[in-house]
Amino acid sequence: MSSDSTHLLRRLPVSTLLAALLTYSPLLMAAKVAGEPGSIVATPPDMTYYALQGDTLNGIAKRFTNQSRNWEVLSKRNQIADDRAIPIGTAIRIPADLLPEEASEARVVALAGNPTYTAADGIETTLAIGTVVKEGSKITTGKNGFLTLAFPDESRVSIPSNSQVSLSKLRKTKYIASPRTEISLSEGKVESRVTSLASNKGRFEVRSPLAVAGVRGTHFRVGINADGTSNEVLEGGVAVGTTSKKNNELLLPAGKGNIIGANGVGKAVDLLPPPVLETGYAVQTRPTVQFIAQKSAAAVAYRVQIARDAQALDVLAENRYKENRFKFDGLEDGQYFVRLTAIDALGLEGLPLTTGFTLKARPEPPFSIQPKNKVRADGVDFTWTDAAQAYAYHLQVAKDAEFKNILLDQPDIKDVQFSSSLPQGEYFWRIATVIQKNGQFDQGPYGDIQKFQKLAPQATASFSDSPGKQISFNWAAEPGQKFLIQIALDTAFKTLYLSQESDQAELKIPRPSAGEYYIRVRATDADGYVGAFSATQKITVQSRWTTSDGEAVQSGSGAVRSGF
Repeated sequence: MSSDSTHLLRRLPVSTLLAALLTYSPLLMAAKVAGEPGSIVATPPDMTYYALQGDTLNGIAKRFTNQSRNWEVLSKRNQIADDRAIPIGTAIRIPADLLPEEASEARVVALAGNPTYTAADGIETTLAIGTVVKEGSKITTGKNGFLTLAFPDESRVSIPSNSQVSLSKLRKTKYIASPRTEISLSEGKVESRVTSLASNKGRFEVRSPLAVAGVRGTHFRVGINADGTSNEVLEGGVAVGTTSKKNNELLLPAGKGNIIGANGVGKAVDLLPPPVLETGYAVQTRPTVQFIAQKSAAAVAYRVQIARDAQALDVLAENRYKENRFKFDGLEDGQYFVRLTAIDALGLEGLPLTTGFTLKARPEPPFSIQPKNKVRADGVDFTWTDAAQAYAYHLQVAKDAEFKNILLDQPDIKDVQFSSSLPQGEYFWRIATVIQKNGQFDQGPYGDIQKFQKLAPQATASFSDSPGKQISFNWAAEPGQKFLIQIALDTAFKTLYLSQESDQAELKIPRPSAGEYYIRVRATDADGYVGAFSATQKITVQSRWTTSDGEAVQSGSGAVRSGF
């Protein structure tokens, strides 16, 4: 610009300069912003159309908004006073709210149980991974059902068990696909992770009979309970209010929740913090997985989910518990996530704890048979049940319950028993199953640890022949023991001469006929433990001369034997 022109502009009134700027602003904009004529791009919160030759605002409004009268909005939005000479390639911004809507859809990306799906025409179909659901459909999860829906903008909606929702509105704007989603909750709960809608001016609402929650992009839950509708915000912010919309809207930030009931919108309260799990949950070695949460005075219940992913979009099992101990069955070995929340007295779920764990419960260990508690024998016989598909068994014996001091480690036992000599003392033992799987050896977890004491074997009965009509036996004993004494004519104790119980550590019986006998003793401890029989002892009853009253005939050297 020349110095003369600059001097002239400085002498013009300000109002004249502004009028000139407004008149020529479309031309200035066209010079700065231009694109391929006839093309469309998303420029949130608008759509931008690059004008063709001969375009007018009236025609553009009719073509893209279905309402020619919207040319006035376009005129103001683009500061175009005269549209009879719109330069080719001029950027025309069209507010997204003016764009017509078209049908959208959602897709099932996670599924558990047998949720039912009823389309808008009333036809009920079976849901599966990949099933496409559309506007007007109704989903009921039932007792053990769960599913997650994915929307075109990557938003996710999870519907837990015992819930019923309707996809009341499932649409998007034409040209730029700005979402228009409305979910009606009539029973249970729904958890939503909504991709930010601030830039594309999308809308996402969850409605219940009493309340409505509207978001622009956040993570939140809406549920129906006895007191009304619960709202819980995990990320972002949620505008909640009653369906009447009478200036009663409340903005809930992250970490807050409320109840909307028949009396109106409840105040915002802090959600309970994530629960804390007791240690020992990270590796589960039993088919029934178990978790224990540290007790909280504010928690009246807990909601627990088992999922394949950390976001708990692919939930396999879930339940609500009144106590702080949670159990689940039916899971295969693998990697999982547990997600739990504490529920307060209002029925609001708190912030979640999500953590991973490993389940390695197979092949299952056999059941241990013996030893248990005590062993009174020279050796120790370990026995267990025969596990299905077992190739071998792995036995360990240690001096401590943590198995840091292992005394016996037998990894390749082909039988269901193993014998070992151990000195007297206290021991711990455990057994695991080994199978062949895909050409590899796979050892499962050890069974429950068994504790036992190795005690001295049952003492044998002491016997010495006497001149009287009776013979007697005695043996070492412990307080409270009872005994079973057996005398037989053979070492296998198939032909018993006597089998008698006693609570004394001695036995007196009439003198038997001369000959060889075998005696053994078995003790039952005061705690009910039945020990093994003592070693078999051979006794010999000598033949002798007796008087008429049965007493032995004595000589200077003792009883007089007969025939010996």
